[in-house]
Amino acid sequence: MTKKQRAELIQRELEKLYPETPIPLDHKDAYTLLVAVALSAQTTDKKVNEVTPKLFEIADTPFKMSKLEVIEIKELIKEIGLSNTKAKNLKAMAELLVERHQGIVPQSFEELEALPGVGHKTASVVMSQAFGVPAFPVDTHIHRLMTLWKLTSGKNITQTEADAKKIFPKNVWNKLHLQIIFYGREYSPARGNGDRDFITKMLFPEKTNSNKKATP
Repeated sequence: MTKKQRAELIQRELEKLYPETPIPLDHKDAYTLLVAVALSAQTTDKKVNEVTPKLFEIADTPFKMSKLEVIEIKELIKEIGLSNTKAKNLKAMAELLVERHQGIVPQSFEELEALPGVGHKTASVVMSQAFGVPAFPVDTHIHRLMTLWKLTSGKNITQTEADAKKIFPKNVWNKLHLQIIFYGREYSPARGNGDRDFITKMLFPEKTNSNKKATP
């Protein structure tokens, strides 16, 4: 099976499994999505969704967030990992949004990545999910599965993103990256034994068969 054929099979199977791809992080607009994604670094989406309701009740705009003290923000997000750093970033990010962008989340990668606490992945999520701009945010699930499926060398996340964009059509990027994340969580977790990972078995049946033969 060629790389192109593998990519087509992956797309087809994921579309069957996940015809709808709701954004896992609860939000109501571009700013609350930006905050939620920034908070999700090294933290589960579930934990972020438990913390953000109280945070957004008090500060759901850059204007409100900028008026809070760092210690107040930290208290609201203390259950999330790296809360010290994230609280400082949320305060600085809000101040910059008010100062440079009149409190409006900018719609460009360059301007987003200039905000405190916003890296390329966070910017990609916001551009794709808030503004509908084609992007392929790569998280650990996507990096691991793209490598497992031999669609990338797996050298680093930057290379994985470039390879994903080459092999998958641009019009499916925004949906497909979520489908791969959902599949990784449900069928091929990093610490799982891979028994439920049927896509990998379909892609490499010879490997599956050889493993069966090796089993006494």
